[in-house]
Amino acid sequence: MATLEELTDRIRRAASSDIALDKTIKLDLKGEGVIVIDGANVSNEDRKTDLVVTISRKDLEALGKRELDPMRAIMTGRMRLSDMGLAMKLQPQIQALFSKAS
Repeated sequence: MATLEELTDRIRRAASSDIALDKTIKLDLKGEGVIVIDGANVSNEDRKTDLVVTISRKDLEALGKRELDPMRAIMTGRMRLSDMGLAMKLQPQIQALFSKAS
């Protein structure tokens, strides 16, 4: 399993590609730290964002590898979203980002 630093670096490289996110996203890794995505800028600075995704590091990696279905993760409580509507709107970009980061 990747460390927080390794995940942050993978997401940073993926975010610098052609994936366009016009909203800020925080990945809250349940006490293991946070990853904040603001366009091509990715950091571990905990700050207010448009969308907060609360998920374990293990489940985040499984999402990126498409081993975990996002809807199943939500329905079973393995992933929580601060704004379901915004998450659904950004879903294609988020999935592309996670896939490139895995």
